[in-house]
Amino acid sequence: MSHASNIPTAPPAYPAQRAVPGKTLGIVSVILPFVGFGLIGLILGIVAKVQSKKAGVKNTPAVVGIVLGAISVVVGLIVTITIIAGIGAVAQQCQQLGPGVHQQGGVTITCS
Repeated sequence: MSHASNIPTAPPAYPAQRAVPGKTLGIVSVILPFVGFGLIGLILGIVAKVQSKKAGVKNTPAVVGIVLGAISVVVGLIVTITIIAGIGAVAQQCQQLGPGVHQQGGVTITCS
């Protein structure tokens, strides 16, 4: 007598889900703008979107990464321009006032 027929068989395996090309890059592109790397996040989002588009699949994280990266870059540019303009204004006041510590409108300006 054979005991092999009493052994239960394993259920059929399901096929592995196909990985979405660019999905990991898309997720990384969403995170990077929050840690100060908006431009890199924007670039990775675009790369992820292109990879997904070539494969014919949708990649929402890539689109979100592109939007967040673009917003981060624009905000970064605005902040940089504002800081440069502020430094230029202080430098111009120091040229007019000369070296020393000066009070202007309740603000202390130290010029060297």
